[in-house]
Amino acid sequence: MKPEIFADPVIAWLGAFPVTRTMVSSAATSVLLVALGAALAAAVRHRPGGRLAALGRITFRFLTDLVRESSGQPWPALEAFAGSLFLFIAAAAIVGQLPGVPAPTANLSATSALAALVFLAVPLAGVHARGVRGYLAHYLRPNPLLLPLHMVSEISRTLALSLRLFGNMMSGHLVVALIVALVGFFVPVPLMALDLLIGFLQAYIFTILACVYIGAAVRIGDEA
Repeated sequence: MKPEIFADPVIAWLGAFPVTRTMVSSAATSVLLVALGAALAAAVRHRPGGRLAALGRITFRFLTDLVRESSGQPWPALEAFAGSLFLFIAAAAIVGQLPGVPAPTANLSATSALAALVFLAVPLAGVHARGVRGYLAHYLRPNPLLLPLHMVSEISRTLALSLRLFGNMMSGHLVVALIVALVGFFVPVPLMALDLLIGFLQAYIFTILACVYIGAAVRIGDEA
């Protein structure tokens, strides 16, 4: 019996480090996104009147507006971080439509890793805005007795991010896979399109929540 990680079979070993199907699909998705981003950037610089350049400008404007409206202020570092989250989750939804290719976000380990990135980004943003002492002080307000509740809130919203994305993505792919197995490929094509739309929606929601959480940490410093 092959070893598994979060119900994801291990397909290879790099020394003592296991490699799963989700890791491979995640790495491939990331490489494709980097290549596409490089192509769009090159098109904007060298062929600004072309369709590829127009797509690059539209994508950049969409992600910039998304971050600024949800976080409450412009911040290039947050735009890069949140934009990467959105593009990865959206690309994972597309990858998941390919036969035999597991969507990275349909595995709990991948969604947990994305949520952990947001979990770490929140205090980093708060410390950047206010300093270590100033940011940590907000956990003691309005009463130091509320410290455990603040900690539970931080952890619970991270779990909620992970489980929400995992549940929605996995359920959609599972339903489509079952229908394909029962009635063939062409009948569930509309359902696959719906599943893709749900994937984009989940990418939007995940990014919005990440920006709201990080923006709240930044505004703590602004209010000081």
